[in-house]
Amino acid sequence: MQTTYCEIELDKNKRDAFVYAIKNHYWYQMYIDDLPIWGIVGEADENGEDHYLWTYKKLEIGFNGNRIVDVNLTSEGKVRLIPNTKIAMSYSVKWKKSDVKFEDRFDKYLDPSFFQHRIHWFSIFNSFMMVIFLVGLVSMILMRTLRKDYARYSKEEEMDDMDRDLGDEYGWKQVHGDVFRPSSHPLIFSSLIGSGCQIFSVSLIVIIVAMVEDLYTERGSMLSTAIFVYAATSPVNGYFGGSLYAKQGGRRWIKQMFIGAFMIPAMVCGTAFFINFIAIYYHASRAIPFGTMVAVCCICFFVILPLNLVGTILGRNLSGQPNFPCRVNAVPRPIPEKKWFMEPAVIVCLGGILPFGSIFIEMYFIFTSFWAYKIYYVYGFMMLVLVILCIVTVCVTIVCTYFLLNAEDYRWQWTSFLSAASTAVYVYMYSFYYYFFKTKMYGLFQTSFYFGYMAVFSTALGIMCGAVGYMGTSAFVRKIYTNVKID
Repeated sequence: MQTTYCEIELDKNKRDAFVYAIKNHYWYQMYIDDLPIWGIVGEADENGEDHYLWTYKKLEIGFNGNRIVDVNLTSEGKVRLIPNTKIAMSYSVKWKKSDVKFEDRFDKYLDPSFFQHRIHWFSIFNSFMMVIFLVGLVSMILMRTLRKDYARYSKEEEMDDMDRDLGDEYGWKQVHGDVFRPSSHPLIFSSLIGSGCQIFSVSLIVIIVAMVEDLYTERGSMLSTAIFVYAATSPVNGYFGGSLYAKQGGRRWIKQMFIGAFMIPAMVCGTAFFINFIAIYYHASRAIPFGTMVAVCCICFFVILPLNLVGTILGRNLSGQPNFPCRVNAVPRPIPEKKWFMEPAVIVCLGGILPFGSIFIEMYFIFTSFWAYKIYYVYGFMMLVLVILCIVTVCVTIVCTYFLLNAEDYRWQWTSFLSAASTAVYVYMYSFYYYFFKTKMYGLFQTSFYFGYMAVFSTALGIMCGAVGYMGTSAFVRKIYTNVKID
């Protein structure tokens, strides 16, 4: 039956807070057995002078067997807000039998008209056509150009020394003695590649699990799954990071392992702790409990680090030998001057535009589900977009690297990584647009919460794209130099 659960002493400050909430159409969210319930705080009269608070919450809970399958909230008891009065808040609960199956209880919260909208299908089709176009373009340009290059280089080998000296030597073959030179800052570079490979494997596994298990039906299950999978895939980070560092002649492998293991967790935990202090200051329910922080730190030290060590040892021993198709010259070749658009900085800035274009629409749906209380459930779309993103990133990075090598600039490792990773910069720039034009957030807490976690998301996306771009480009570079006859 209707029961009073508290009384509010309505002083001027509390009345002003309620009036502000009613004017701005505030609503609140609660959960019963993981089912969300939304309610409005109050309403104003037609003139907008008097403001009323809903004081009576009427809960109607549907059950099927011994399971809750449906929850509805009705707000009643309209009371005018007058300073220095007492307002009694009450609620009642009515239970009723329901025919809704337990596994279907989330269906009414899903919004097919939003997520399976025509523009969503159009964006996927558009991205898919971009993939076909890019793959065709890369294949055509590279096959035609490389065939000409191979023919020219074979012809040059038949010339005598005098003719070759008088000939016009240029192109990617000229840097064969430097193209497999270790990258600058190999320790940081190999740690980033290892972390990127791990983030890619986590994304792939979590999306597959979400497609199979319907993770959206349980609060926090997506985050718990991501943390578990991240910890379990730590050997991937160690293997790729450790083997690359060994190939590049790195000797401080323990330091590389520590940096690779703690790079992403330190970034995520550092941002979360900073936001947490602000949340505690505002007494927000978003504050992370101290016990959870300790548990995450324990996972880092007692699960992620040992597994990373295992992966690093395996990587160094199984694939850590530098088996390059070309010998590396003792003295680095000078890099000739080139046109401004061939500079690595320009290539890096332009490299992320097409990959961002392929995921642009999906970013809107992901942002809306994360920041606007839509439940994201179309993980098949997300898997398709991830595959498209990887293909577009690899194609664009290969083209960028080919142009760079043709300009006789052998600094392709960092250029390939950063040109692919620059996608994240465009995603973060888009998050600014989304914040100011699509959300109604304001204040220190909401702003720091939004931009802090968007920075973490964008950085992780950038590291993943960078690693995917580098791995694809590395296979391409190895392939073209394997097929060239070099004295």
